[in-house]
Amino acid sequence: MPAVFLRERSFIRIAGAEAEAFLHNLITTDLVSLGADAARPGALLTPQGKILFDFMIWRDGTGFILETDSEQRESLLKRLTMYRLRAKVDFVAEDIQGVTAAWGDAAADGPKDSRFAKAGIVLTRIPGEHGSDPETLYDTLRIASGIAVSGRDFALQDAFPHDVLMDLNGGLGFRKGCYIGQEVVSRMHHRGTARRRVVIVSGSSELPPSGTELTVGSKPIGALGSTAGNAGLAIVRIDRAGKAIAEEAPIRAGEVDVTVSLPTWSGLSFPTRADEASA
Repeated sequence: MPAVFLRERSFIRIAGAEAEAFLHNLITTDLVSLGADAARPGALLTPQGKILFDFMIWRDGTGFILETDSEQRESLLKRLTMYRLRAKVDFVAEDIQGVTAAWGDAAADGPKDSRFAKAGIVLTRIPGEHGSDPETLYDTLRIASGIAVSGRDFALQDAFPHDVLMDLNGGLGFRKGCYIGQEVVSRMHHRGTARRRVVIVSGSSELPPSGTELTVGSKPIGALGSTAGNAGLAIVRIDRAGKAIAEEAPIRAGEVDVTVSLPTWSGLSFPTRADEASA
């Protein structure tokens, strides 16, 4: 079964006597409940509650490994250093380049990605190159599982954690104390005001390029992110999508007729006029 090397991933090792407390009070992830064999998504937010940096994080001995997009690492490292002040915590940019995602029979010892676990898939993330299967296999699995990533499905500083299902995939802790952007995120969660969500898009033919608007009539409801043939991801206004589905109005990506579905594991449903709070 597949073991795919994802080259454009880099690592920051975070250690020190106050590493856990420092991170727990800064990022969205609940680190107190993070098990030794789990990798969870997380984000460092803007004060307005939008995703400034996103990453995966897991325990490594008494410290943590933070895996992020290679283009984000240096800026993220600078931001973490800025917040350190007098905290007893150290950051090291690891020399290892890329991560191997392995699943099925190829799944090895290592941190299990909680995003895929929600979809019933055991997928481990192993720093370094340990597989040679094509990256398209990982993209196909990720799209089918409804897992969005920055740079391909959303732009940094443009999406709230709820938009990319972090409230459901282990990336948001609602029982922890304050962190940057927490007040906005908590208010959105408890008031049920999240209206943009990741959906899985199925096209009647090959989907057009990323960035193509999804429309109902002439009105946009979202835009395509990652695509693989006839399948893709998009972040859409689920109230508008729900209305279109209820009225059997066509949804299109460019000139391609599409259907949209919320990831089964999310437990979400498209709201209707009669029940807009269902999502």
